Amino acid sequence: MKLVNIDYIPGYEITEALGIVKGQIVQSKNLGRDFMAGMKTIVGGEIKGYTDMIAVARQIATKRMVDDANNLGADAIINVRYGSSSVMNGAAEIIAYGTAVKIKEKKK
Repeated sequence: MKLVNIDYIPGYEITEALGIVKGQIVQSKNLGRDFMAGMKTIVGGEIKGYTDMIAVARQIATKRMVDDANNLGADAIINVRYGSSSVMNGAAEIIAYGTAVKIKEKKK
């Protein structure tokens, strides 16, 4: 499955737009990680535990979006975007979305 964050795929022609596809996850924080993050805010710097947590959540959201596109018979997803929000204290939502399309290689 090709994923791009532009509205075309170089070398390919979009033959059909199948619709918007998405994948999302709500990820909660870990209490042990929260304690260490609190300590990190005192001295500054990256909170690696949270960076890793968000990276994993983004991977899961992307996979769910791709699964959604596969269910529609898509060859690619264009205009891929990510969003995040806090849904409650200690939990964040990550969403991946884009437009599922059918493509064919351009004739040379």
